[in-house]
Amino acid sequence: MRRFAANRNAVTGAGVLLLLFLLAFAGPHLTPWSHTDIDYSALREAPSADHWWGTNRIGQDVYAQVLHGLQKSLLIGLLTALTSTVLASVVGACAGYFGGWADRAVTFFIDLLLVFPAFLIIAIVSPRLRDSGWIVFVGLLAVFGWMITARVVRSMTRSLKEREFVRAAQLMGVHPLRIIVRHILPNISSFLIVDATIAVGGAVMSETGLSYFGFGVQPPDVSLGTLIADGSDAALTYPWMFFFAAGLLVVFVLAVNFLGDGLRDALDPTSGHHRTRRRPRRKGTTHDRAAR
Repeated sequence: MRRFAANRNAVTGAGVLLLLFLLAFAGPHLTPWSHTDIDYSALREAPSADHWWGTNRIGQDVYAQVLHGLQKSLLIGLLTALTSTVLASVVGACAGYFGGWADRAVTFFIDLLLVFPAFLIIAIVSPRLRDSGWIVFVGLLAVFGWMITARVVRSMTRSLKEREFVRAAQLMGVHPLRIIVRHILPNISSFLIVDATIAVGGAVMSETGLSYFGFGVQPPDVSLGTLIADGSDAALTYPWMFFFAAGLLVVFVLAVNFLGDGLRDALDPTSGHHRTRRRPRRKGTTHDRAAR
């Protein structure tokens, strides 16, 4: 906690993320407009007292639309990061611990998945699953987002299983899965926490890109990606339709990166950013005085 608190960027990122979550889930209650309401008397209206962030081309309140889209993007990012991190930790730890044919099979499967273009496959599959809801979209993003993390977890597990406390548990007859859960995963938890934090930003960016091209969240639901896509052609003439959603996306990704860097430095004692510096030796030390 001391190392984390000493990192101003990390504290700023955590504070900004907290504010974004409060804005996304508490902000909609501050306005009488819902993201589906239409004000036919205010089409593409600039920000005003009635519509704080203006309206879009059909009279929907941009403030309510953007906050609802921010909710959806945050939920998709969190669920995708959580699912992919859990999957990567389980698969990577089991492959690294058991070794042999299991390790070879998992490694071959990971390499096979890395060959396929994930963006293209999701773009092909997601339109066929439009009626299944956005939870299926989260599953698609998680399926193609765990392989690199699993390879790192596998390598760390191969190193940890040679440590004395793992050897002692094996000699005591502890079940292998219990060893993985009680001894392996807790010792790589710092890496998993940092990886999951950064994966949230990556998942939100992937969702935004896919939704921008029409392969992600489907109407009438909205996300930051769909809002950016709808307002991109009016970014110069009606900037409020584009820049509020785009600005929140940029702020969110920057805050996640700052938080991820701060967690990495705080949880890794060998990080060079907060390593204690040695003070230069003063002249006339005890050894020098004794020599004189």
